[in-house]
Amino acid sequence: MRLADFILRDMEAILAEWEAFAATLLPAARDMTSLTLRDHAQHILEAVAKDLTTFQTLEAQSAKSKGRAPKILDAPETAAQTHATLRARAGFDINQLVAEYRALRASVLRLWMIAGTLDHTGLQDVIRFNEAIDQAIAESVHHFNSQVERTRNLLLGMLGHDMRSPLQTIQATAQHLAAVNDWPLVSEAAARLIRSGAAMQALLDDLMDFNRTSLGLGIRVVPADINLAPMVTDELEQLRAAHPNRQIELVATGDNHCCCDGARVQQLIRNLVTNAIQYGSPDTPVRVALRGEGADVHLEVTNSGSHIDSLTLRQIFDPLKRGLSQGDRDDSLGSLGLGLYIVREIARAHGSEVEVRSKMGETAFAVRLPRHKPVASL
Repeated sequence: MRLADFILRDMEAILAEWEAFAATLLPAARDMTSLTLRDHAQHILEAVAKDLTTFQTLEAQSAKSKGRAPKILDAPETAAQTHATLRARAGFDINQLVAEYRALRASVLRLWMIAGTLDHTGLQDVIRFNEAIDQAIAESVHHFNSQVERTRNLLLGMLGHDMRSPLQTIQATAQHLAAVNDWPLVSEAAARLIRSGAAMQALLDDLMDFNRTSLGLGIRVVPADINLAPMVTDELEQLRAAHPNRQIELVATGDNHCCCDGARVQQLIRNLVTNAIQYGSPDTPVRVALRGEGADVHLEVTNSGSHIDSLTLRQIFDPLKRGLSQGDRDDSLGSLGLGLYIVREIARAHGSEVEVRSKMGETAFAVRLPRHKPVASL
């Protein structure tokens, strides 16, 4: 009997084995009904049986075995894709998803062998069946990952949004305590709260921006004509208050008016200086240079410390990467490894890039910001 005919004839026996195996995938399957355990298994098997009876070239056969079957434009989701989405929502992990297909493959072939002796076409049927299952696995894994990624991004977005309100309340209360109470211990505690709140706010800002870029939305900027010198001065004053044991120097020269998003440039400065404090030598100053020159305003943050090797430099802007801190960590909440990634995205949103160099015990990050808004091409 041809394998396609066997699958359609003995569908119920195959589905029973699928269901029995799926029920063992705990804890996700603990409260699932027979219908949800079987899910789209029948549709997947029907698609496999149809594939077995459809002519295909050797090239198509090879592509399918690698999970690269041609896609049909405007086609609805396949059963394998829908199955992956529902399994992700039910709490299955990707190993359990793939295990279902392994069990399905083994069950079909074992039951087919029991059903009767293979004829001369049996070997070809087995090859075609394995290719069809491989294609279904590829479709399922791709959709499963997409569903998990979408859920993660939504969770991060909601987390960042919902944490802002209570954090702002904490910061406002701490500032009020610092203002109305002259008792040194209370004032010191309030100052620590303010610094910790500011650190949490910075982490949330980076998290929200990372979430936007993960969703393909990019960093949103609203350019305006701004004098960067007083804005950078104000930001550095806040950083000095947050890190009273560190020295932060600023040298501003030339005309520092440019067309940029002020709040985003403050975030860029904050991330670069915080990174320099965290990873630079604690007994040397962090130096910030602001220089208006020609059509651009140049911004550079430099710190002394260990040399960064070339491999690390190539990966330094990758998200969720963290190095070993050399700086002080007082009142610090740590880092998500997003600071430099956000810096790069802010620079790119302004049509620029971040240059980094590290040699002879000194590391510098430099950004050029345009003095005038680019004229859109027609």
